[in-house]
Amino acid sequence: MSTQPPSPNRLAALGATVSLAALIVLSIAWEVWLAPLRPGGSALVLKAVPLLLALPGVWRQRLYTLQWASMLILLYFAEGVVRGWSDRGPSAGLAWLEAALAGVFFISTLAYVAPFKRAAKRAGKNGPKRRSERPESADV
Repeated sequence: MSTQPPSPNRLAALGATVSLAALIVLSIAWEVWLAPLRPGGSALVLKAVPLLLALPGVWRQRLYTLQWASMLILLYFAEGVVRGWSDRGPSAGLAWLEAALAGVFFISTLAYVAPFKRAAKRAGKNGPKRRSERPESADV
């Protein structure tokens, strides 16, 4: 069994980075210019802030950031689906685009992180036992 860490999936990392950047641009443009809830823009533009916080870590392919961002992105997917079904006009199309970009990010992130998770699981099974798992000594 190999003890080498898995090689990073560059295509999945690129897909995650590009889809996240596109989702940030879409979120800002949607709520400021393309189809804001109120004329002149809305406070919903702030929904891009968590994505902006994740971007540096996703860009650097940090596993921890990719893991929490993959859970965060599900909120954007849900918003896209709900607004895609309920909104009318250009906002509905933008919502479906948001859901699609969130889906691409989620799938890309899973594709990137999965080999590392499998390797960590294998290492945990074959590695040294934790102290709590060792049999008790015969000390009296």
